Amino acid sequence: MAITRRDFLRSSACAVGSAALASSIDTFSVVHALTPQAASDYKALVCVFLNGGNDGNNMFVSLDQYTAYSNARFSAGLAIAQSDLLPVSPVSGGSYGFHTNMSGMRDLFNQGKLAVLCNNGPLVEPLTRTTYQNGTGKKPLQLFSHSDQVGLFQTAIANNVSQTGWGGRLADKTQGLNGSATFPSNISIAGINLLLSGVDTRQLAVADSNTTLANVLQLNSAPTTAEQTPRFASFNELRTLDNNFKLVKAASDTRSSSIQTDNALSSVNPTLATLFPNTSLGRQLKQVALLIKACTDVNAGINMKRQIFFTQIGGFDTHSAEIGGQGSLLAQVSQAISAFYAATVELGVQDNVTTFTMSDFGRTFQPAGSGVTAVGTDHAWGNHQLIVGGAVLGHTLYGTYPTLALGGPDDTDGGSNPRGRWIPTTSVEQYAATLATWYGLSTADLSAVFPLIGRFATPNLGFLG
Repeated sequence: MAITRRDFLRSSACAVGSAALASSIDTFSVVHALTPQAASDYKALVCVFLNGGNDGNNMFVSLDQYTAYSNARFSAGLAIAQSDLLPVSPVSGGSYGFHTNMSGMRDLFNQGKLAVLCNNGPLVEPLTRTTYQNGTGKKPLQLFSHSDQVGLFQTAIANNVSQTGWGGRLADKTQGLNGSATFPSNISIAGINLLLSGVDTRQLAVADSNTTLANVLQLNSAPTTAEQTPRFASFNELRTLDNNFKLVKAASDTRSSSIQTDNALSSVNPTLATLFPNTSLGRQLKQVALLIKACTDVNAGINMKRQIFFTQIGGFDTHSAEIGGQGSLLAQVSQAISAFYAATVELGVQDNVTTFTMSDFGRTFQPAGSGVTAVGTDHAWGNHQLIVGGAVLGHTLYGTYPTLALGGPDDTDGGSNPRGRWIPTTSVEQYAATLATWYGLSTADLSAVFPLIGRFATPNLGFLG
């Protein structure tokens, strides 16, 4: 049975991002420097996106400011008892506590494998409370909006809407580090996303570890085995036609990449001794670990040198019932990231893989509502991020922890109704640029990937060795 052109264009070999087509038909443009030589080492970035806006004020608490914290949150039922927080003493000084349910993160912090980046968020330029309130400072687009702030974290461009993410642009600039490898460098276990959308690099989306790698991509070319060979031959012939048309060539290139990727994954069967929690994030990170094993196994022939992964856990939009809701989510985050770090140790790549969190925004220091079963928080701005890995210069804080005072020096709001929405002291651009520099981005390409980085005095925050 022959395949029609319409069948060809409508079929899909795998969930390769829609940005792949856009990249091939020159919808966007990026300044390209000389392609770097193939790397001799392996490095991977793994994003854990906390969708909905994680309340960093309850995830990581300054015990030195516990009285101010308790005064703001205790009467509404939102404060965690000081005795329940998991205390740590950073080498940078001070006393802090992780959320009760994050013992795994406390342990990695004390081992020097985890750092906390404090009060981080989108910025067009450095802002103070004065320049924010009097309007002399430039503000990010659409503050406190879920979709917009997710976009700003994933694009690292706070003054413009971008159709590419910083992970995608990073992959564009560093694709030469993978040499002749054809496997996708950007892989999502949580669906197509903006972070990994580039111009020249294709984003691959696969299922979590409930699906084996040999089965994550399926080319269904015929209903019966007898028809598969002739249909596949027709399929391949069609892909050679009309490649002078950009859209057709883009579709053909995407499917060729999909078939190559499917063949590569079908040839491997990686296993892990590390036990992962059977949660959504646990299964996603297990799949990342399996992919890393497959892609770095010299016998598998995939031979990747640079990869960026995206995982996600939702439910952090805690306008109500935050104590129980966020507590459960943070337990899942802590357990899954702890297991993933253990898996990188098992694979011997713990110094080559860096895991980092991002979220829409922080949440108001001032509670919304009252009563443990009802109280929550509203949308805010600056937030705390976790960075985990053997290359992380951990057991310390980066950035500046905010002053916990409603209407204080870090609060956007004054007057009679301050909310405690912290003005970030480090930008997403600085955060991402630090990760990208460790990954292999050259200084010459830094401003092409992060157009606003020149507005900040410190492009590298120093949390990676």
